Amino acid sequence: MKAEIASPPVDTTTEGSFKIGPTNASPSEASTDDWTTEDAKELYLIDRWGNGYFDVNAAGSLTIAPLQERGQKISIREVVAAAREQGLHTPLLIRFQDLLHHRVRALNEAFMTAVADNKFRGTYRGVFPIKVNQLREVVEEILEAGRPYHYGIEVGSKPEIFAGLSVHTDNDSLIVCNGYKDDNYIRTAMIGRKLGKKVILIAEKVSEVRAITRIAKEMGVEPMIGLRVRLVAKGAGKWADSAGEHAKFGLSTAEILLAAQIMKEAGMSSAFKLLHFHIGSQVPDILIIKRAVREATRYYAKLRKMGHPIEYLDVGGGLAIDYDGSRSTFHSSMNYSVEEYARDVVYNITDICDDEKVPHPNIVSESGRAIVAHHSVLVVEAFGAIEKTAMSPAELEAPDHKLIKELMYVMENLAERNLVECWHDLVQGKEEAQKMFELGLLPLDVKAKTETLFWQIATRMQKIASAMDPSEVPEDIANLRNQLSDQHICNFSVFQSLLDHWALGALFPIVPIHRLDERPQSQSTLVDITCDSDGKVSKFIDINDVKDTLALHDIKEGEPYYLGIFLTGAYQDIMGDIHNLFGRVNEVHVFLDDDEESGYYLEESIAGNTIGEVLGMTQYDTHDLVAKVKAQVDIAIKQDKMRPTEGMRLLADYERGLKDQTYLSF
Repeated sequence: MKAEIASPPVDTTTEGSFKIGPTNASPSEASTDDWTTEDAKELYLIDRWGNGYFDVNAAGSLTIAPLQERGQKISIREVVAAAREQGLHTPLLIRFQDLLHHRVRALNEAFMTAVADNKFRGTYRGVFPIKVNQLREVVEEILEAGRPYHYGIEVGSKPEIFAGLSVHTDNDSLIVCNGYKDDNYIRTAMIGRKLGKKVILIAEKVSEVRAITRIAKEMGVEPMIGLRVRLVAKGAGKWADSAGEHAKFGLSTAEILLAAQIMKEAGMSSAFKLLHFHIGSQVPDILIIKRAVREATRYYAKLRKMGHPIEYLDVGGGLAIDYDGSRSTFHSSMNYSVEEYARDVVYNITDICDDEKVPHPNIVSESGRAIVAHHSVLVVEAFGAIEKTAMSPAELEAPDHKLIKELMYVMENLAERNLVECWHDLVQGKEEAQKMFELGLLPLDVKAKTETLFWQIATRMQKIASAMDPSEVPEDIANLRNQLSDQHICNFSVFQSLLDHWALGALFPIVPIHRLDERPQSQSTLVDITCDSDGKVSKFIDINDVKDTLALHDIKEGEPYYLGIFLTGAYQDIMGDIHNLFGRVNEVHVFLDDDEESGYYLEESIAGNTIGEVLGMTQYDTHDLVAKVKAQVDIAIKQDKMRPTEGMRLLADYERGLKDQTYLSF
């Protein structure tokens, strides 16, 4: 359960115009004529996780305002339509680049305000950790937005330092180098120093300090060195173990003193420029951040008193995103705002430094998730549904049978007064049918009708239970809601586009991007098109807990039904794999423009991977594939299994298919 909800709890009797909680009635049980878009916003918690960026228009379409109240709203459904005109179908990743600018400004201005309010005598120099989203256009947009604030980048690997040096052009901003380092990593960072960049190498172990000082001497360059301190304080949630005394990275107190001594012996005492700590990603509780900042500032103050010329205190990452809108300490939420985060960081550093009577440092933060999560939306098409009660018993012809008669009796006599007794009879009937089938005593048509009757009766039971006092509903019947849920089949891969959900149970808001002026008809889960049973989404955001189902609409014949998966801009783009050889999805970049009739334009369209491309990633050469199939076609022609013209046509189909995209086409 979630704790410390910052706003009044939602009424557990009704939300909008239908019930919530363990005894929910399905959306289809209530009339549809009183449904409004405000009900949709409440149901999907759009105003809570949307952070002022997302809304629903009068036509029932989900909108995004990349600049919040400063700019116009864009219908996401219209963007999908514009992409389709360019030949890009779903799954479609939409990036709203103006939103990146807005997030960068919001973070920097929050710190600037906090610095002024606390009479802080240092400056703020934020950096974007490119591991959160290494895509070039994303990084370049962030650096462009951050140029007025001298906003830099953080890198954590050899490939990232190579990329970072090329895109970094503001020598007043920082390049912070984390991660374990070899000589090549260090030499590349020193190239940046030669170019006049403020490249700070953060040592993760003592031996790295020796390597940095050695290579700096060889290259004739003055290094900038940071030390990561391993704090006692640690984070909370799914990434809590990335900090604390047993963390993967960081130096103990003794190792920090030893590292400083190594710099002194190398004649580089002045190179000790930064002290760093990190308490984990997505820290939901501001109290944890406060404790860590105060502990780290004590280290800074004591080291300054020892004469070490540290200029920067790097508070690492951890600034969270409220994925579920609960404003709590739940792992998918946060109980603070960006402004509160900045105020608390600046205040606590100021307080400790003034107490210790040492100079105020320049503050560095490495917020990544908070910068990029909101800017991208993954749109997928639900093209079918698996329904347990898709057919009525009357549609199935079957001979009279004792089991069918018994189940029909249960259905005809079902009422609230005998709900428990009917449930027991229903379960007994299902078990008897299965045993008889296993013994070969039950024909398929009878088995089909008993199964259909079971789910029809269970559905009626769930409707009756939804109107009862929850305390009087047996647990088995209360759980029927989840058992009766449908499954919407969606054209995407969880492993490619939503890896954190599969691997870590991370929650993402999922909302239909249209038809929000219609009441949803079913409770459902989502399944993808991979052959893996784990390719599904069966946990959804909720204000008080985690929901097992999502309210969705029935799919209309001949009409696409689009779902948006939101706040996916952090990590998901990079961490996806090619399970089942499903590659990257189609992508469009959207910019606001008042001169355009629509108010925006698609700045770039990027086609997803083709079948041939993903096969190439797994050592299949497309020319070799075609040659091998051609050899088999030639043999079939010689054996008179097909005519030459047919063989050439089939070979052309095969070769043309390699250029198709990996996802389904409708």
